[in-house]
Amino acid sequence: MPITNEVLDQILKDYEKPEDLLSENGLLQQLTKALVERALNGELTHHLGYKKHDPAGYNSGNSRNGRTPKTLKGKRGQVEIEVPRDRNGEFEPQLIKKNQKRFDQLDEKIISLYARGMTQSEIKGHLEEIYGVDISPSLISTVTDSVLDEVRAWQSRALEPIYPIIYLDALKVKVKSQGRVVNKSIYLAFGVTLNGFKEVLGIWAADTEGAKFWLQVITELKNRGVQDIFIACVDGLKGFPEAIEAVFPETQVQLCIVHLVRHSLFYVSHKDRKEVATDLKLIYQAATLEQADAELSKFADKWRETYPAVVRSWQNNWSKVIPMFSFVPEIRKAIYTTNAIESLNMTLRKVIKNRALFPSDEAVFKILYLALKNISKKWTMPIQNWSGAMNQFAILFENRLPNGGYQNNSFTQLF
Repeated sequence: MPITNEVLDQILKDYEKPEDLLSENGLLQQLTKALVERALNGELTHHLGYKKHDPAGYNSGNSRNGRTPKTLKGKRGQVEIEVPRDRNGEFEPQLIKKNQKRFDQLDEKIISLYARGMTQSEIKGHLEEIYGVDISPSLISTVTDSVLDEVRAWQSRALEPIYPIIYLDALKVKVKSQGRVVNKSIYLAFGVTLNGFKEVLGIWAADTEGAKFWLQVITELKNRGVQDIFIACVDGLKGFPEAIEAVFPETQVQLCIVHLVRHSLFYVSHKDRKEVATDLKLIYQAATLEQADAELSKFADKWRETYPAVVRSWQNNWSKVIPMFSFVPEIRKAIYTTNAIESLNMTLRKVIKNRALFPSDEAVFKILYLALKNISKKWTMPIQNWSGAMNQFAILFENRLPNGGYQNNSFTQLF
């Protein structure tokens, strides 16, 4: 039913300045209190079956029994209301349920702020400053804990049968465990579907990053429905390729160029970094393996004395780099220029940087899951140049694709 101008004029007849409308005791707060209490009284009337002072209520077996004061916290501050009671204690309000103390979707605001990396104290200060609401850290923890069931369901969901490319990597976080602080590895599996859409397949935690644990991760992916992976991009962890090939023997394991370049530049002084990065690009963007070998030799001759560790790293890992030169440019570009896992990790690090210590693994999963949920909202299009890469996949892996091809009219997203 529309609110008439006459009703609005009556409400605003004493309005002179914004504070009259928006202050802690302003018209909006008064109107919220009046509407909520009137609605609750209407619910009680419906529950009892008769209006207040109606003779029909005499000897009915139940009746009104005063009110209980309650403080509701919402986006416009705190509102003091009175909730009606019935004598038999059977009345269950629907608008403001028993034990409910938050209003105006405050839970969603808390979760949204938490997902953006704000700490409990920062969320508390923000809500108090913006909305005039005093929220305890324990309440924030309770609200955000409500997503843990959602995390568990997401972590065990069925996956696509085929992922042309997956990226496997780990983040380091500090977690309190059994009274001491430990550095934990948070494992991420990130895939690209047949239709070129990004999808995080799962999050796992372990005390250290090791090939043995990665074997458990890969096995879980298979148990959740993954039947084939064409290319797995990994860092230089010893035993990693063997862990993947033990579960998916036909998968081509490729050393992640982003990891190798980042590791190399760690040893390079700031004044040389741009030049070294340019020379490295000549190696991994070479058109052929022969050209790449030649560029690596030039790089070694030029930088061996200044940065021997960098040269040694590329020479020692060369056998893990060269598989990509057997692929056509479209697939190679999809592998090393998408920077998918590195871009994702950078965003996640920004979210967790304010937290020097997590109280538990669940706390880590909670914030990373919420952050991923926000990040995935941007994943509305296939990765760049995917159609060209997919056409080549269809030729190279024809017998491993469903019906000898792929459908480009559907896609899988993270959420």
